[in-house]
Amino acid sequence: MKYYLIAGEASGDLHASNLMKSLKELDDKAEFRIWGGELMEAQGGHLVKHYKDTAFMGAWDVLMNLNTIRKNFDLCQKDLLAYNPDVLILVDYAGFNLRMAKFAHEKGLKVFYYITPKLWAWNRKRVKKVKAHVDRSFVILPFEADFFSRYGVRADYSGNPVLDAIHNRKNKDESFEVFVKRNNLDSRPKVALLAGSRKSEIKYVLPDMLRMVNKFPNYQFVIAGAPSFAMNDYEPYIKGLDVAVVFNETYELLQQARASLVTSGTATLETALLNCPQVVCYKMWGGAFSDFIAKKLLIKVPYISLVNLILEKEAVKELFQKSFSLELLEAELAGLLSEGKRRDEMMADYRELHHRMGGPGSSYKTAQLILKALKED
Repeated sequence: MKYYLIAGEASGDLHASNLMKSLKELDDKAEFRIWGGELMEAQGGHLVKHYKDTAFMGAWDVLMNLNTIRKNFDLCQKDLLAYNPDVLILVDYAGFNLRMAKFAHEKGLKVFYYITPKLWAWNRKRVKKVKAHVDRSFVILPFEADFFSRYGVRADYSGNPVLDAIHNRKNKDESFEVFVKRNNLDSRPKVALLAGSRKSEIKYVLPDMLRMVNKFPNYQFVIAGAPSFAMNDYEPYIKGLDVAVVFNETYELLQQARASLVTSGTATLETALLNCPQVVCYKMWGGAFSDFIAKKLLIKVPYISLVNLILEKEAVKELFQKSFSLELLEAELAGLLSEGKRRDEMMADYRELHHRMGGPGSSYKTAQLILKALKED
């Protein structure tokens, strides 16, 4: 069968690539045309557009790039129709993909959504768009299936792809000594910095993360380089600081790090499942104004990190917009780096998270459901 997949960020590229791998195992005639990244391309996808050229975060970024977004959408429409796939598989990336779902549905194409948008968190009116334009949805959190069913949307839960990615990670048994030697790092314990995969995230979040470097001189701070960036993207921020950057080593870094500073998103869940204590840091354009808009008008859930949403408590500290301060960040990081109550509490919460999430196999289960649905139709 012919599959057209659209992913708009690094995490989508990762999970879509694992889905493609499973689809190939079940469908020996699988062909892929993709909007994504290197990981999807490595699974045999013909790359039309890289996600680094399509990802924009926040109202200001979107407004400043409206013309580019419009051109990308026009290109995608034409390319999709020319390819005429058996199914369009949308992966997260709500702003772009919900529009593509409407277009594809109106053109008579089959539309599946894998890793549905977090509509339970904000702008729930968009559930109507999923119901109207998406044939089947595949969700990655158990409570999402119940949420969508209340709106009459068929959604299947098949586990979480993060578990697959972590289970299949490389170098998962290597020692700290091997890790630091392989990456030319020093012998100090590590603090991992996961500042996101978008330029706007680096702009607003990374500088404050880096202000912790001189506060903890006995630790080496290491940035997990995003796949869409190169060293010159980080150099303006780390100039003059004792900071290292490693690429394609995020999971390896997290499993060796003593603690981490992480932007909101899938990275918070990955960090927890790799048992690395974390502080969630998130800032964007607008400061207190954006904080008001987000909390009062948009966000409909009590937490911004998946870890806390799944556990239904603030297991990991969230520093978001107005609540963010360097003093709080320093205090929380200090508590996680040292042995004591704060670190012990978080590790206990992580054990409960593992229990609730279950084991790997999500990508294969989802591929099975996709093929079953296509054959039934």
